[in-house]
Amino acid sequence: MESELTLTGDMLLVLALLGLTIFAFASEIVRIDIAAVSIMVLTGLLGLVPADQLFDGFASNAVIAVIAVMIIGAGLDRTGVMNTVSTAMVRYGGKSENRVVAMLATLVGLISGFMQNTGATALFLPVAGRVSARLDIPLSTLLMPVGFCAIVGGTITMVGSSPLILLNDLIDTSNRSLPPGAEAMQPFGLFSVSPIGLALLAVTLLFLLTLGRRFIPRTQGKRPASPGRTKNYFAEVYGITGNVYELLVTVDSPLVGMRVSEAEMLDGAPLLLAIQSTDEPRLAPPADEMIWVGTVLGVMGTREQVGRFAVDNKLRLQPRLRTFGTLFDPGRAGISEVVIPPGSNLVGKTIGDARLRSRFGISVLAINRGDAIVREGLRGEALRVGDCLVSHSSWRDLSSVARDKDFIVATDVPKEEARPQKVGHALVFFLLAMGLILFTDFNLSIALLTGAIGMVLTGVLSMDEAYQAVSWKTVFLMASLIPLGFAMEVTGTAAWLVQEMLALVGDIADIWMQLALAVLATVLTLVMSNVGATVLLVPIAINIALATGANPAIYALIIALGTSNAFILPTHPVNALIIGPGGYKVKDFIRIGLPMSALFLVAMLAMVNLVY
Repeated sequence: MESELTLTGDMLLVLALLGLTIFAFASEIVRIDIAAVSIMVLTGLLGLVPADQLFDGFASNAVIAVIAVMIIGAGLDRTGVMNTVSTAMVRYGGKSENRVVAMLATLVGLISGFMQNTGATALFLPVAGRVSARLDIPLSTLLMPVGFCAIVGGTITMVGSSPLILLNDLIDTSNRSLPPGAEAMQPFGLFSVSPIGLALLAVTLLFLLTLGRRFIPRTQGKRPASPGRTKNYFAEVYGITGNVYELLVTVDSPLVGMRVSEAEMLDGAPLLLAIQSTDEPRLAPPADEMIWVGTVLGVMGTREQVGRFAVDNKLRLQPRLRTFGTLFDPGRAGISEVVIPPGSNLVGKTIGDARLRSRFGISVLAINRGDAIVREGLRGEALRVGDCLVSHSSWRDLSSVARDKDFIVATDVPKEEARPQKVGHALVFFLLAMGLILFTDFNLSIALLTGAIGMVLTGVLSMDEAYQAVSWKTVFLMASLIPLGFAMEVTGTAAWLVQEMLALVGDIADIWMQLALAVLATVLTLVMSNVGATVLLVPIAINIALATGANPAIYALIIALGTSNAFILPTHPVNALIIGPGGYKVKDFIRIGLPMSALFLVAMLAMVNLVY
């Protein structure tokens, strides 16, 4: 750089905030959205960003576009399109496992180009479950290709992932701080990255179907449940055995005056799934409900276990299901698997505190958590991202759970499509949004919001459902980090960091600088969110390009693509989503993620330089 930059007080403050951000994200000492909001507040308190610009992130083009993409994705899901997809997959995939994996992974990859990749993965979890159950393919064989292709598919368009949606806003911010005489960077169009994204998707598929196939675990026992084999499946995988029985509480029973939670903690207690006291019989009794003389309990266990519990506690074992016969009909209720996704409000809460029975009508029987199956002390277990809850509920309640953003239902449960008559409306407004992006000069946010509000106005979604579709954690994370990126630009911190880095490494070839930035983006994404890594690294990459005479827009693009290289650890929301249902271990991601990441970097840099 021609003029030497000196370290100022404001630069030191920005560097301190930068270090604090990385530490907070890597250590997760607090939730990352709370950390991001705290950093934004500190940026304002320290006067690093003008007060009237501190909250501009919440009205930014990128944040509004992310909100609209989430609503559009929910609208497509609510019409039942995914049920049709799974049926077609079974019909045309045949018995060839490779063909089925290729079809499923390609489809989720292409769809991820037009909606958030986490949302696309959530949509395809039940689809993968149905395909696995019907074709007898281990779910672990399907979910890793689905997850990896969803991540890569986000690079096909500029609306497929948060870093790419954010990129044009970061470029616009950098344009305001360009040195005199420097040419302003042009924003990327919707399909500007498509050749790169499609090539990355093809390379990913080729790797997963050939060399990578030997690294994907084939966990035969982790197939999803289907109504026809629920009992055997849950007995094999989770050790949940036995049948349903009714127990009548007698006047001499020690259970009289106990709460349901206390009865469940007794030695040898079977699974308590239903109750009938003074009102109608119902499933999932709340933990604080009292047991009285004459109460009928619906329990699940082996005949020997239930019989011994009845004798020990002076309960009368009924000869048949008199009270709960209709409730336990397989057509009305059964056992299912429910995953806790990233961003769920239940993460960190114990099962008892979450009140899953009283709020959602589901009784948790076990937790599939990575390498372990947890069956004891469930009420005190704090929920984690990726936990797969083995639960009992009515299919109606489970359908409601499936519509709640705090859960993802992974079990193949026959249910009525929500609004199949609205498929046409959903597709029309999706295509309208894409058309406005392609053929008009409207901002990305206006075009996408047109499609989102169109779905609401035509009844594809209600406004409340649209609000529920939005991951407000993602919104606050993005909006709160934007001021830090702005502070790095306006205080000259990014330029000073570049000056010191170039002084340290000296003159190196352009391709090696690109590789260093891509690797840095990859590593930083493993310890913090891809949004945070993008906001922090794009200003630095642009200043490096300006200092070395390279194209700053391309360097910025390399960062946004590099932060999508998140295969090594289950820290990416997509990986966290599939680790439970797929029965994967962390070492599975490391084993396949390392070669996948290397291949991604080589293919990405080759395509960027070829296209641009």
